[in-house]
Amino acid sequence: MNDPENVERYVFNMKWKNKSRTNYFNSYQHYCKAAGIEWKRPNLKNVKYPVKVPTEEKINLIIGQATQRYSTIYHLSKHGLRPDEISKVTLRDIDLERGTLLVNTSKLGLERNLKLRQETRDLLKEYVNRIRILDINKRIFPHVKTIRNCWRKYRQKAYNKFKDPELLKIRLYDLRHWYGTTEYIKTRDIFHVKYLMGHRNIESTLHYMHIAKGLVTNSSDYTVKVAKDLDEFTNLLETGFEYVSDYDGLKVLRRRK
Repeated sequence: MNDPENVERYVFNMKWKNKSRTNYFNSYQHYCKAAGIEWKRPNLKNVKYPVKVPTEEKINLIIGQATQRYSTIYHLSKHGLRPDEISKVTLRDIDLERGTLLVNTSKLGLERNLKLRQETRDLLKEYVNRIRILDINKRIFPHVKTIRNCWRKYRQKAYNKFKDPELLKIRLYDLRHWYGTTEYIKTRDIFHVKYLMGHRNIESTLHYMHIAKGLVTNSSDYTVKVAKDLDEFTNLLETGFEYVSDYDGLKVLRRRK
């Protein structure tokens, strides 16, 4: 530890991304300062890989392989929650009557209060009623590492069943990317998406705007629905469909595939 050259050699020999090396060097820099060691740290550039947003259909193929417990967890992921935010959820954070969830943030983000989809709300209600809760402040979901490992297991299971190699490319964090992107496409409100994602910095949210523009530019395929009454019209709007026009007294809506 007292030889910076050996430390650098060790770090660069590890099969890490530059982001991990930077975190390691940040810690080592503090050590050098405390120990009075002179060290000129190397400058590293973080490589940003393009985000490919999966379709909801393929996401649901993976979730469909999960148990009721993990299906609940991954439907929460479809609301933009980070895995470690899910692992922190307690009964106190949930309002089943209003269908809302208070998200305790991570990564220096902002906490937020989210309105849950009806499907997620029903799953959460069933899950809470099934487990035995003695402490409303106790976390009700597994550790973040378990949540990630189970996603990989169910993803592999989905691939084995459907033989679709695209399923293997879907990371758990891509569900958050999917949510941020689709919410921007639906609302075109970058500040609304910023709140939903719990971002402190608007630059983090602008990333989803750029992804959305690419999807809109490169896709011309729509799913078209016709609403026969007000309830159906409202439900379609809440699930991401946009109003197009009226036809013969009915309302026509569409959503990009």
